[in-house]
Amino acid sequence: MFNILLAIIYLAFISLGLPDALLGSAWPSMYQGFDVPVSYAGIISMIIAFGTIISSLQSDRMTKKFGTGKITAFSVLLTAIALFGFSTSQSFWMLCLWAIPYGLGAGSVDASINNYVAIHYASRHMSWLHAFWGIGASIGPVIMGNVLSNGHSWNTGYLYIAVFQVALTAVLLISLPLWKPNRLVENGQKISREPLSLKKILQIPGAKASMITFFCYCALEQTTGLWASSYLVLFKHVPKETAATFAGLFFIGIAFGRILSGFMTMRFNDRQMIRLGIGTLLIGIVALILPFGNALSIMGLILIGLGCAPIYPSVIHATPDYFGVENSQAMIGVQMASAYIGTCLMPPLFGLIASHITVGLLPVFLFLLLAGMYVMHERLLKSIHVNQLETAASDN
Repeated sequence: MFNILLAIIYLAFISLGLPDALLGSAWPSMYQGFDVPVSYAGIISMIIAFGTIISSLQSDRMTKKFGTGKITAFSVLLTAIALFGFSTSQSFWMLCLWAIPYGLGAGSVDASINNYVAIHYASRHMSWLHAFWGIGASIGPVIMGNVLSNGHSWNTGYLYIAVFQVALTAVLLISLPLWKPNRLVENGQKISREPLSLKKILQIPGAKASMITFFCYCALEQTTGLWASSYLVLFKHVPKETAATFAGLFFIGIAFGRILSGFMTMRFNDRQMIRLGIGTLLIGIVALILPFGNALSIMGLILIGLGCAPIYPSVIHATPDYFGVENSQAMIGVQMASAYIGTCLMPPLFGLIASHITVGLLPVFLFLLLAGMYVMHERLLKSIHVNQLETAASDN
């Protein structure tokens, strides 16, 4: 029974990734038909991100009220409706309208299901699940590319993904009896916790450090993914076609690294995996800076991807241990929100730096984010350790 549910959760993670790269792959075929500038893709992306932030912050309240299974099923259905809306849109403002439910659905399911896995499954499953998200994110553009190459419109690509999401919603509804209820036990007695407000969450020891850690990590990952190719072309003078292939190695490094991390978690704990990832990131950034040819730049991007791989799933999986099961849903919600804020703000910020100074500062920018992540994670561990000592002293 439990293994069946795990298989469904893996399927849900593929579903999470499927729409994420659709807009980028379809936009060159979309924007001219809407008679808008190519830059307007950023508006849709920002609306989706804003909705995701809002729903992530509400995940604790909604999950405590309805349970993870129902929230997951409803969120996937909401995403399916939004994708159907995209497939029928005939104007840019309609895309903006349908981007709202898309963002709201994505944030709820991401925070809720991550917390469920962190509580009920081993760390290796968290790594492998996020690898499956990468598989979904890779399949989405392939579907859209095949649709376009066969002479169909981009609307058809969105329709196909929407149909898949509807089918997954049906599977999730059938699986509802398999989901464990969100009940907490203390001294052998079932207890209930009121949803935490943002003010109360920020008062939890280590909460702010955890949020900044997530902000820095996701900002680093997204900035690398967006600007690595431009860095290679404009600063390292790598041909455009070659640079596009090299930049793809970063995502391959993340996907392969998360599969590998799943096996490594059988020997190393979450804290060790996070530190290992940070160390690997540092080596990758240094390799990207050194002027010793394209081969070293390739190795740097792969190492940055491998370094990113264990950090996100390990931080999520450690959250119930760091903050307690009773607070983990609220914490993961604000972590998700911090992550999306980082992905919204920092890549465009580096774009300004690249435009007005030089794209050659990419490794420096990444190093500063890495340093912030390291400092905040160590501060988080210190806060957790001090809080545990104080709790133990009060109990005695």
